[in-house]
Amino acid sequence: MVTQSHSVDLCFEYPTDEHAQRVARSIRVEVGGLEDDRSTVTVGRSDTEVAVGISATDLVALRAAINSWCRYISVAEQIAGCESTRSS
Repeated sequence: MVTQSHSVDLCFEYPTDEHAQRVARSIRVEVGGLEDDRSTVTVGRSDTEVAVGISATDLVALRAAINSWCRYISVAEQIAGCESTRSS
């Protein structure tokens, strides 16, 4: 097993619990779909916040995973009709 040496936690805040729940449910199904031996992802939700934790073996894999998961969030927000306030 390869050690994940780079990581980032992305937090997305929504105006309501319902919006956060919709987005989290939408992206949670993708966990494991893109992961390979170079990166792993976790998705969590607490009240109005959705958290995406990404770990990777190298910076290239981390950047690729961040780009992919931000796109997933963006599409889920468009479909749910809500936008988040992002922080990292």
